[in-house]
Amino acid sequence: MKIAYIGQKGIPAKSGGVEKHIEKIAIRMAKKGHQVFVYARNNYNQANLKKYKGVQIITLPSISTKNLDAISHTFLATGHALFQNYDLIHYHSIGPSSLLWIIKLFKRKTVVVATYHCQDYFHQKWSFLAKAYLRLGEYIAVNFSDKLMVVSENLKVYIQRKYHKKVEVITNGMDVSPTLKSDYLKKWNLRENNYIVYIGRLIRHKGVHYLIKAFKELEDKHLTRGKKLVIVGDGFYTDDYVEELYDLARGREDIIFTGSLAGKELREIFSHN
Repeated sequence: MKIAYIGQKGIPAKSGGVEKHIEKIAIRMAKKGHQVFVYARNNYNQANLKKYKGVQIITLPSISTKNLDAISHTFLATGHALFQNYDLIHYHSIGPSSLLWIIKLFKRKTVVVATYHCQDYFHQKWSFLAKAYLRLGEYIAVNFSDKLMVVSENLKVYIQRKYHKKVEVITNGMDVSPTLKSDYLKKWNLRENNYIVYIGRLIRHKGVHYLIKAFKELEDKHLTRGKKLVIVGDGFYTDDYVEELYDLARGREDIIFTGSLAGKELREIFSHN
Protein backbone atom coordinates (compact mmCIF):
# COMPACT_ATOMS: atom_id res chain seq x y z
CA MET A 1 0.00 0.00 0.00
CA LYS A 2 0.89 3.63 -0.44
CA ILE A 3 0.29 5.34 2.91
CA ALA A 4 0.53 9.01 3.92
CA TYR A 5 0.56 10.53 7.41
CA ILE A 6 -0.75 14.07 7.96
CA GLY A 7 -0.96 16.15 11.14
CA GLN A 8 2.43 15.69 12.74
CA LYS A 9 5.30 18.17 12.79
CA GLY A 10 7.65 15.64 11.21
CA ILE A 11 10.13 12.87 11.88
CA PRO A 12 12.58 11.99 13.36
CA ALA A 13 10.81 13.14 16.50
CA LYS A 14 12.50 15.88 18.49
CA SER A 15 9.61 16.32 20.92
CA GLY A 16 5.90 15.64 21.06
CA GLY A 17 4.00 12.44 21.66
CA VAL A 18 2.28 12.49 18.26
CA GLU A 19 5.63 12.78 16.48
CA LYS A 20 7.10 9.84 18.41
CA HIS A 21 3.92 7.84 17.76
CA ILE A 22 4.07 8.42 13.99
CA GLU A 23 7.80 7.87 13.74
CA LYS A 24 7.49 4.37 15.20
CA ILE A 25 4.43 3.43 13.15
CA ALA A 26 5.74 4.83 9.86
CA ILE A 27 9.09 3.04 10.16
CA ARG A 28 7.38 -0.26 11.00
CA MET A 29 5.01 0.07 8.05
CA ALA A 30 7.93 0.80 5.73
CA LYS A 31 9.73 -2.31 7.01
CA LYS A 32 6.65 -4.34 6.08
CA GLY A 33 7.12 -3.28 2.48
CA HIS A 34 4.63 -0.41 2.22
CA GLN A 35 5.42 2.91 0.55
CA VAL A 36 5.18 5.37 3.42
CA PHE A 37 5.09 9.17 3.25
CA VAL A 38 5.21 11.56 6.21
CA TYR A 39 4.36 15.24 5.76
CA ALA A 40 6.71 17.46 7.76
CA ARG A 41 6.84 21.15 8.61
CA ASN A 42 9.81 23.19 7.42
CA ASN A 43 10.17 24.75 10.89
CA TYR A 44 10.63 21.28 12.41
CA ASN A 45 12.41 19.05 9.89
CA GLN A 46 15.63 19.66 8.01
CA ALA A 47 14.73 20.88 4.54
CA ASN A 48 17.17 18.48 2.86
CA LEU A 49 15.87 15.38 4.68
CA LYS A 50 14.02 13.39 2.03
CA LYS A 51 14.06 9.93 3.55
CA TYR A 52 14.37 8.50 7.05
CA LYS A 53 14.68 4.77 7.74
CA GLY A 54 12.69 3.85 4.65
CA VAL A 55 10.06 6.57 5.09
CA GLN A 56 9.69 9.30 2.45
CA ILE A 57 9.61 12.81 3.95
CA ILE A 58 7.59 15.56 2.25
CA THR A 59 8.49 18.92 3.78
CA LEU A 60 6.08 21.80 3.30
CA PRO A 61 5.91 25.31 4.80
CA SER A 62 3.51 26.54 7.46
CA ILE A 63 2.51 29.80 9.07
CA SER A 64 4.66 29.61 12.19
CA THR A 65 2.30 30.98 14.81
CA LYS A 66 0.63 29.22 17.71
CA ASN A 67 -2.80 29.22 16.09
CA LEU A 68 -1.91 28.69 12.42
CA ASP A 69 1.16 26.43 12.39
CA ALA A 70 -0.65 23.08 12.41
CA ILE A 71 -3.70 23.94 10.35
CA SER A 72 -1.81 25.85 7.61
CA HIS A 73 0.57 22.93 7.15
CA THR A 74 -2.30 20.43 7.18
CA PHE A 75 -4.06 22.45 4.47
CA LEU A 76 -0.99 22.35 2.22
CA ALA A 77 -0.39 18.66 2.95
CA THR A 78 -4.01 17.84 2.15
CA GLY A 79 -3.80 19.81 -1.10
CA HIS A 80 -0.63 17.97 -2.07
CA ALA A 81 -2.21 14.62 -1.19
CA LEU A 82 -5.10 15.28 -3.58
CA PHE A 83 -2.70 14.88 -6.50
CA GLN A 84 -1.09 11.67 -5.24
CA ASN A 85 -2.36 8.14 -5.61
CA TYR A 86 -2.32 7.18 -1.94
CA ASP A 87 -4.27 4.10 -0.94
CA LEU A 88 -4.65 5.34 2.63
CA ILE A 89 -4.25 8.71 4.34
CA HIS A 90 -3.91 8.73 8.12
CA TYR A 91 -4.70 12.00 9.92
CA HIS A 92 -3.46 12.53 13.46
CA SER A 93 -5.06 14.76 16.12
CA ILE A 94 -8.44 16.48 15.97
CA GLY A 95 -7.14 19.82 14.66
CA PRO A 96 -5.61 18.41 11.46
CA SER A 97 -8.49 15.94 11.14
CA SER A 98 -10.80 18.90 10.55
CA LEU A 99 -9.64 18.89 6.92
CA LEU A 100 -9.96 15.19 6.14
CA TRP A 101 -13.37 15.86 4.54
CA ILE A 102 -11.50 17.35 1.57
CA ILE A 103 -9.97 13.98 0.77
CA LYS A 104 -13.31 12.25 1.33
CA LEU A 105 -14.97 14.65 -1.11
CA PHE A 106 -12.43 14.60 -3.93
CA LYS A 107 -10.63 11.25 -3.52
CA ARG A 108 -13.47 8.89 -2.70
CA LYS A 109 -11.47 5.73 -3.40
CA THR A 110 -8.79 6.70 -0.87
CA VAL A 111 -9.28 5.28 2.61
CA VAL A 112 -9.13 8.00 5.26
CA VAL A 113 -8.49 7.12 8.87
CA ALA A 114 -7.92 9.30 11.92
CA THR A 115 -6.29 8.89 15.30
CA TYR A 116 -7.73 10.91 18.17
CA HIS A 117 -4.85 11.53 20.58
CA CYS A 118 -6.20 14.12 22.98
CA GLN A 119 -9.08 16.50 23.71
CA ASP A 120 -6.94 19.45 22.73
CA TYR A 121 -9.70 21.98 23.39
CA PHE A 122 -8.95 21.59 27.10
CA HIS A 123 -5.44 23.02 26.62
CA GLN A 124 -5.06 26.35 28.37
CA LYS A 125 -3.06 27.84 25.48
CA TRP A 126 -6.00 27.95 23.06
CA SER A 127 -8.41 30.85 22.64
CA PHE A 128 -12.19 30.43 22.61
CA LEU A 129 -12.28 30.35 18.79
CA ALA A 130 -9.43 27.82 18.61
CA LYS A 131 -11.21 25.58 21.10
CA ALA A 132 -14.41 25.79 19.07
CA TYR A 133 -12.51 24.83 15.92
CA LEU A 134 -10.91 21.87 17.69
CA ARG A 135 -14.37 20.64 18.70
CA LEU A 136 -15.36 20.89 15.03
CA GLY A 137 -12.28 18.81 14.18
CA GLU A 138 -13.43 16.20 16.67
CA TYR A 139 -16.86 16.08 15.03
CA ILE A 140 -15.37 15.69 11.55
CA ALA A 141 -12.90 13.00 12.65
CA VAL A 142 -15.64 10.97 14.29
CA ASN A 143 -18.26 11.31 11.57
CA PHE A 144 -16.32 11.49 8.30
CA SER A 145 -13.28 9.21 8.69
CA ASP A 146 -13.54 5.63 7.42
CA LYS A 147 -12.04 4.43 10.69
CA LEU A 148 -11.42 6.25 13.95
CA MET A 149 -8.78 5.19 16.46
CA VAL A 150 -8.24 6.51 19.97
CA VAL A 151 -5.27 6.05 22.29
CA SER A 152 -7.14 5.37 25.55
CA GLU A 153 -10.20 3.68 26.97
CA ASN A 154 -11.37 7.03 28.36
CA LEU A 155 -11.53 8.52 24.88
CA LYS A 156 -13.36 5.44 23.63
CA VAL A 157 -16.02 5.79 26.32
CA TYR A 158 -16.33 9.52 25.59
CA ILE A 159 -16.83 8.99 21.83
CA GLN A 160 -19.32 6.18 22.35
CA ARG A 161 -21.37 8.21 24.81
CA LYS A 162 -21.40 11.44 22.82
CA TYR A 163 -21.51 10.19 19.24
CA HIS A 164 -22.64 6.55 19.56
CA LYS A 165 -19.84 5.50 17.21
CA LYS A 166 -17.61 2.45 17.29
CA VAL A 167 -13.92 3.22 17.73
CA GLU A 168 -10.74 1.18 17.98
CA VAL A 169 -8.43 1.59 20.96
CA ILE A 170 -4.73 1.40 20.11
CA THR A 171 -2.69 2.54 23.09
CA ASN A 172 0.76 4.06 22.81
CA GLY A 173 3.76 1.86 23.50
CA MET A 174 7.26 2.63 24.68
CA ASP A 175 10.82 1.58 23.99
CA VAL A 176 12.21 -0.24 27.01
CA SER A 177 15.69 -1.77 27.22
CA PRO A 178 15.76 -3.70 30.52
CA THR A 179 19.40 -4.79 30.20
CA LEU A 180 20.71 -1.33 29.31
CA LYS A 181 23.39 -0.22 31.76
CA SER A 182 23.37 3.48 32.31
CA ASP A 183 25.64 6.15 33.68
CA TYR A 184 22.96 8.70 32.89
CA LEU A 185 21.02 7.97 36.08
CA LYS A 186 24.04 9.11 38.09
CA LYS A 187 23.62 12.61 36.68
CA TRP A 188 20.44 12.96 38.73
CA ASN A 189 21.57 10.77 41.60
CA LEU A 190 18.96 8.15 40.69
CA ARG A 191 19.05 4.47 41.50
CA GLU A 192 17.36 1.69 39.56
CA ASN A 193 13.79 0.92 40.64
CA ASN A 194 13.90 3.78 43.12
CA TYR A 195 12.06 6.61 41.38
CA ILE A 196 8.66 7.53 39.98
CA VAL A 197 8.63 9.10 36.54
CA TYR A 198 6.28 11.41 34.65
CA ILE A 199 6.99 11.88 30.94
CA GLY A 200 5.05 14.41 28.89
CA ARG A 201 4.46 18.06 28.21
CA LEU A 202 4.09 20.36 31.18
CA ILE A 203 0.56 21.59 30.50
CA ARG A 204 -2.15 22.04 33.08
CA HIS A 205 -4.71 19.53 31.86
CA LYS A 206 -2.17 16.71 32.37
CA GLY A 207 -2.34 17.40 36.10
CA VAL A 208 1.36 17.44 36.94
CA HIS A 209 0.61 19.81 39.83
CA TYR A 210 -1.58 17.12 41.39
CA LEU A 211 1.27 14.65 41.08
CA ILE A 212 3.72 16.99 42.80
CA LYS A 213 1.27 17.77 45.61
CA ALA A 214 0.55 14.08 46.16
CA PHE A 215 4.25 13.23 46.24
CA LYS A 216 4.92 16.00 48.75
CA GLU A 217 2.14 14.75 51.01
CA LEU A 218 3.52 11.21 50.90
CA GLU A 219 7.04 12.49 51.52
CA ASP A 220 5.86 14.52 54.53
CA LYS A 221 4.35 11.35 55.96
CA HIS A 222 7.60 9.44 55.29
CA LEU A 223 5.82 7.08 52.86
CA THR A 224 8.00 7.56 49.77
CA ARG A 225 10.68 5.19 51.10
CA GLY A 226 13.45 7.29 49.61
CA LYS A 227 12.02 7.32 46.11
CA LYS A 228 12.40 10.37 43.92
CA LEU A 229 9.90 11.96 41.57
CA VAL A 230 11.37 12.56 38.11
CA ILE A 231 9.49 14.92 35.78
CA VAL A 232 10.56 14.66 32.15
CA GLY A 233 9.31 17.24 29.66
CA ASP A 234 8.99 20.92 28.84
CA GLY A 235 6.12 23.36 28.59
CA PHE A 236 4.38 24.29 25.36
CA TYR A 237 3.21 27.91 25.43
CA THR A 238 2.70 27.32 29.18
CA ASP A 239 5.55 29.24 30.82
CA ASP A 240 3.32 30.37 33.69
CA TYR A 241 2.32 26.79 34.46
CA VAL A 242 5.92 25.56 34.34
CA GLU A 243 6.90 28.31 36.79
CA GLU A 244 4.03 27.21 39.04
CA LEU A 245 5.35 23.62 39.02
CA TYR A 246 8.86 24.76 39.93
CA ASP A 247 7.43 26.82 42.77
CA LEU A 248 5.49 23.79 44.05
CA ALA A 249 8.65 21.68 44.04
CA ARG A 250 10.92 24.33 45.51
CA GLY A 251 13.00 23.03 48.41
CA ARG A 252 12.29 19.39 47.59
CA GLU A 253 15.52 17.68 46.57
CA ASP A 254 13.69 14.49 45.63
CA ILE A 255 11.59 16.20 42.94
CA ILE A 256 13.72 16.45 39.80
CA PHE A 257 12.97 18.25 36.53
CA THR A 258 15.10 16.93 33.66
CA GLY A 259 13.61 18.91 30.79
CA SER A 260 12.80 17.16 27.52
CA LEU A 261 14.66 13.90 26.85
CA ALA A 262 14.91 11.75 23.73
CA GLY A 263 16.71 8.72 22.39
CA LYS A 264 19.02 6.83 24.70
CA GLU A 265 18.42 9.09 27.71
CA LEU A 266 14.66 8.66 27.50
CA ARG A 267 14.93 4.88 27.06
CA GLU A 268 17.15 4.70 30.13
CA ILE A 269 14.68 6.65 32.25
CA PHE A 270 11.90 4.30 31.09
CA SER A 271 13.98 1.18 31.63
CA HIS A 272 15.11 1.61 35.21
CA ASN A 273 12.19 3.02 37.17
